Amino acid sequence: MSEKRTRFGIVGAGAIAQAYALAFSSSPLTEVVGVADERPEAAAALADRFKCKSFISHTKLMKEAGLDAVLVCTPPSTHPDICVDFLEYGIPVLCEKPLSVDVAGAQHMIEASRRTGVKMTMASKFRFVDDVIRAKQLVNSGAIGEVVLVENFFTSRVDMTKRWNSDPAVSGGGVFIDNGTHSVDLIRYFVGPLIEIHAVEGKRSQNLPVEETVHVFVRSAAGVLGTVDLSWSINKELESYLRIYGSAGTISVGWKESRYLAPGSREWTAFGKGYDKVQAFRSQIENFSKALRGEEPLLLSAEDALASAYVVEAGYASLRDSRWVPIPLRMAAAASVSKHHHRTTVHYH
Repeated sequence: MSEKRTRFGIVGAGAIAQAYALAFSSSPLTEVVGVADERPEAAAALADRFKCKSFISHTKLMKEAGLDAVLVCTPPSTHPDICVDFLEYGIPVLCEKPLSVDVAGAQHMIEASRRTGVKMTMASKFRFVDDVIRAKQLVNSGAIGEVVLVENFFTSRVDMTKRWNSDPAVSGGGVFIDNGTHSVDLIRYFVGPLIEIHAVEGKRSQNLPVEETVHVFVRSAAGVLGTVDLSWSINKELESYLRIYGSAGTISVGWKESRYLAPGSREWTAFGKGYDKVQAFRSQIENFSKALRGEEPLLLSAEDALASAYVVEAGYASLRDSRWVPIPLRMAAAASVSKHHHRTTVHYH
């Protein structure tokens, strides 16, 4: 391997880390030099794919692998402690979403990054999908006029009864924090800061201790409305997962094709070939690599990651109280959280 490649470590050898394997293997800018997991067999199996060393703890990986960066793929409740350890050791962190189970944990991580001067951000793959980036360019060009409404749909039937994602002590909640973190970041990407949210829970057909189906309304500082449908229990069988309605046209970002309806036209114009997970993950790790080299800015900043945590936390307050809840805009001025913050996990019933 060329020494010019960014040397990544991976913490956590579960399903999401497996999904990154193809992205790393097809990237000329990065390489994986170590994998850590408290399950030795899992760490060894993933490390074997990369022909690198495996470790039984993140601290051993941190101190012994000679890393330029680390990708954290463990469950959310573990993110603050692991990420802060790496930041204080001087290793930049790309952390899988959600950043933390709560705002306090996310703020703790952001403050560690600021204090140490070491880069950190959240992995948010949909910002790196080619079609999403092209849709953003269309919006910025005025191709559909002024944005009025944004719709997002992430619905799929998945048995979550035995997965950590539905254990609130580990995940921080259910489908809203799990998939909704992508949703709120996508909407923010197109319409800017969000100022209020109203979330409504649907039926729990899997009898989980967390929400399985949620309908979410958000409003941006510019007055744009966003709606989100999230579910582990239904599949809407839709061709698109993102629709942007403008005063003069519409953009549809789909799983297999993306297209837009220009002003005065009755014919849709195709502009993309759909969702490519490997491409999105590869673009994400390469953006982080280039940011570390000073070649380009992070497409998703630490402040963007923190903003998502604020929106999600406000969304859970709305779920509990069944009302519109304001979202703090001045996230950067949030009160500091001590290194040994007390993490609380709310069980949503």
